[in-house]
Formats: sequence, structure tokens, C-alpha cells
Amino acid sequence: MSTENVKPAKEKLDPIVLRTAIVLVFGALAPLFDSTMVNVAIHTIASDMKAAISTVQWVTTGYVLAMGLVIPISGWATKRFGCKQSYIFSLVLFFIGSVCSMLSWSIGSMIVFRVIQGIGAGLLMPVLQTELVQVSGGRNLGRIMSIISIPALLGPILGPVLGGIIVSSASWRAIFWVNIPICIVAIPLAVWGIPTDKHVEKKASLDVIGILLLSPAFALLIYGIAQVATQVRLNDSAVFPLIIGIVLMAAYVVYALNTKREPALNVRLFKSINFFASNILLILCGIITNGAMLMLPLYYQEVRGASALYAGLWLLPQGIGMLLTRSWAGKVADRDGSRNIVLLSLAGIAIGTLPFAFAGTNTNYILLSIALLIRGAGLGGLLIAIMASAYVGLQREQVPHASTATRIFQTIGGAFGSAILATVAQQQMAGRADSDLHAIAHSFNVSFWWAIGFTAVAAIPTLFLAVRKKSGPKTALQETDSQADGQQ
Repeated sequence: MSTENVKPAKEKLDPIVLRTAIVLVFGALAPLFDSTMVNVAIHTIASDMKAAISTVQWVTTGYVLAMGLVIPISGWATKRFGCKQSYIFSLVLFFIGSVCSMLSWSIGSMIVFRVIQGIGAGLLMPVLQTELVQVSGGRNLGRIMSIISIPALLGPILGPVLGGIIVSSASWRAIFWVNIPICIVAIPLAVWGIPTDKHVEKKASLDVIGILLLSPAFALLIYGIAQVATQVRLNDSAVFPLIIGIVLMAAYVVYALNTKREPALNVRLFKSINFFASNILLILCGIITNGAMLMLPLYYQEVRGASALYAGLWLLPQGIGMLLTRSWAGKVADRDGSRNIVLLSLAGIAIGTLPFAFAGTNTNYILLSIALLIRGAGLGGLLIAIMASAYVGLQREQVPHASTATRIFQTIGGAFGSAILATVAQQQMAGRADSDLHAIAHSFNVSFWWAIGFTAVAAIPTLFLAVRKKSGPKTALQETDSQADGQQ
């Protein structure tokens, strides 16, 4: 009997992998809901604490900078203490920051407590990625990434709506209360559900020089990009941090290539065309996703006169689209590789964004909702496929470095996306009357054209992603795990 046309049996997710993924993702809901809900409450916090918006914005900026400072430390932490201990520590820290933020008595104290939250959040996501890739042995990465993406999808969908409801009906302090029960449940779940680490390196040393170069470089880049979004014209407050950040980043690359010790981030991973292309795509993915995620609710509020709550509700079709393709994209990426999924996703994003590039003051809401559904379907497959591709062919010891790199590039892309699209819109609005809705609509149109442009550019690095062969060899990570199993 010929077996040439018989399809191989579908590999099921290991129950331990599935349990670990669910436990990790549940804990990640807290920081991802928190960041989107706090943005809705900024004006209310400023009014209640009688502080200027320029000061209150540090509630968000301080949080993001703290994340940036600790992400490069996450790779060392997972080796020295293990993923399980590092994840639990990050949750405890985020819990403490949430309780203190809820009880803050001044804007200064709140900024400090938000920094504590940011440190916890900055450690949590890279550790989550590293643990899942390692516990799975590099198998079924597409389906695993589709599970990881759940909080990343739910945060932008439900966060603004929940934030609007909470601020309208209760107090801004209640936003931080939401994190507390999640953390109280997630911490014992992590103790029970995450496997004990087998590859802890008790003598793993921290690359202090590398951290002193890489962490400030990342934080300064994020700060400079955030400053760009607040200015119509660039000045020293934005340009100087960006220049220093780039110089420090270049110095780190030189140092990492020449040091004899293990660096905080192994830049030699970027010799792999597939890994390099995946991280370039993560930057562009951040721009495409976060930039438009900022401009879409503003379009509904500034041009169509919707409240914050209704603007969030009008964005629900995008979230529904993301959920529809999430599982399918992961399965196809496991079977065929990520290249075709990314290309198809980019096409959906471009088609779904196009109506907003022409949208005016009276554009049909149904048309825009259909467009958002298509755009969401594209977004649902994009990040999953890119993340699955980033880990292909890596060895176990390279996974923490890969997780650090992917989080750095995702965060930079997200910050840059918000900054550049906001700046484009601000420049278009300069000198226009606030009552000129047609001019404001045109400003949003231009920013959406920029989003479409970045989507088109993303097709170029996509062509360099690996395509999985039907009977190809195992990845290095899978081979390592197979050998370990055989020796037990």
C-alpha cells in the first residue's frame, strides 16, 4: 500500500505544555489590561491630583522606561534563577506596584509605583516566551504563539472599554484594583502549574558592562521616541536621547562581539537571516499595530464625536477579526512555515486600513466596521507567525537571548509606531482650526496612508523568512530535547 499521499497525523500539544501556557497567559493578562486601561484614565488622574498633563504622562512613560531597563536582564534571570522563579517574582512585583498605585497619595508617588509595575511587566513577558519555547522543545511553535497572543489581543480590545466603564462609573483607582485578583490567582497557579526548571545555571554571572550599555540605550530610545509624539517639530529633548541611545546601542554591539564572556544579548543570533528578518518584522509589526491602535479611537473621537466608551466599542470588529484567525494562523505556521501567513496577513491589514485613508466626517460606520474586521484578521495572523519564525533553528541556550531580542524590537516598534503616526497627524493639523472637521479628517487620512506604507515595506523582510519543508529536519532545540529524553 502506497503511503506517499497519506498525511502525517497531527501532532497534539503536550498536556504539560498546554497547562503551562494557560497558567503563564493568565498572569500576563494583568499587565496587558493595565497598560491599556491606564491610558483611558490619564485625564481623570490629572484632574483628581491637580497635576499638569505633562507631569501625568510620566505615569505611562515611567512604566514603559522601567520595562525597557529590565528586559535585557531577563535572559540572565532565567538562566540564574530559572523561568519559574523569575516569572513568580515578576508577578509579585507587579502585584505590589498595583496595590501601591491604587493607594498613591500624590502624582510623584504614583509615578514611583508605576515604575515598580513596569519592572515586573518588563521581566514577565520575555520569561513567559522563554519558558514556553523551552518546555515545548521548539515543537508546535505556531499554536503555542497563538496561545501567548491571547492577552496581547484581549488587552487592546477590552482594555479601553473596561477602562472607560470603570472611570465613568467608579474611580481611576479601581483600574489598579482589577490587577489584584488576577495576581492573587496567578501566583499560586504559577507555583502549581509551571514545571520546575531543569537547566538552572547557579553560576551564571550577570554581564554588568553589557547591561550598563544595553539597558540605558533601550530606555533612551523609547524615551526619545515618546518625546517625538508630543512635538510638532523635533528639538533637543527628543533628538539628544535618540542620539545617545543609538551610540550606546552601537557601543554594545561592538562590546558583545568582542567580549569573551557571555553577553547580556547575543548579537551573533542576527547572523541568521531568518532571525534578523523576524526582528525587523517585529519593529514594523509594532508600528503597524500600535500606531494605528492609537489613531483609530482618536479618529472616532475627534472626527466622529464618539465618547471614549463608544470609540472602544466601534473597535470591537477589529478584535473579533484577530480572534478569528489566531488559531488558524498558528496551525498553518507549524505546517508550512511563516512566510505565506505573514504575506497574507499584511495584505489583509493593508485592505482593512485603506478605507480609513479615505474616511471623512460621514463615512458609513458599517463599511468601517467591515474594514476593521478584515484588518483584525490580518493582525491576528501577523504577530503569531513572526514569533513562531523567530525561534526556528535555535538551540536551547539561545532561547533566552532570542526572547530578550524579540521583546526589545517589539517594544521599540510599538513606541515608534505611536510616535510617528501621531507626529504625522499633528503636522497635518498645525495651523488648522479645531472646528475644521474636514481638515482633521484629512490629517488622520495621511497618518493611515503612512500605516499602509509601513505595511507594504514589511513585505520585503517577509521574503527572507524560512519556509518549512514537509519532511525537514528537526530544529536544534528539538534535537537537544530528544537527546535529553533519551539519556533519562
